[in-house]
Amino acid sequence: MDLRTKIRNIKDFPKEGINFKDITTVLKDKDAFKECIDQIADQLKDKEIDIIVGPEARGFLIGAPLAYKLGAGFVPVRKPGKLPAETISAEYELEYGTDKLEIHKDAIKPGQKVVVVDDLLATGGTVKSTVSLIEELGGEVVAISFFIELEFLKGREALEGYEVNSIVKF
Repeated sequence: MDLRTKIRNIKDFPKEGINFKDITTVLKDKDAFKECIDQIADQLKDKEIDIIVGPEARGFLIGAPLAYKLGAGFVPVRKPGKLPAETISAEYELEYGTDKLEIHKDAIKPGQKVVVVDDLLATGGTVKSTVSLIEELGGEVVAISFFIELEFLKGREALEGYEVNSIVKF
């Protein structure tokens, strides 16, 4: 199945000039959603994985079913104030300003093998911050996987030194 054909493009969202890649059309199609998770899992099948980490919010949608399929745990990375236990945080750059992500202090044990999963690789800022949180806790990032990669934004360059996988490229 060509998943590229299942992704809806929304012109000028969230602002003029952006061609938004909407994955809700994939998520609602049981066959397309299964194919998405299966293809990402296939890229990771030879990896030793303890934990899948997904950043808020669409990383949850891909990461949780992937963790289930691979027999790994799932850890969410969230915006400030959303996690109930003690956290650590990392700040990252946005087009205008900065944002912050948090992870529970006890989410990753030193030496655990971790895969970071998100729906889309654009500039790489969100995932780079997620990787820094994992490494601060002593986790080893063995791969970073995306459903979609916007190659023209060169986010892969921000993640240099890591294995980066994606299944649909624009």
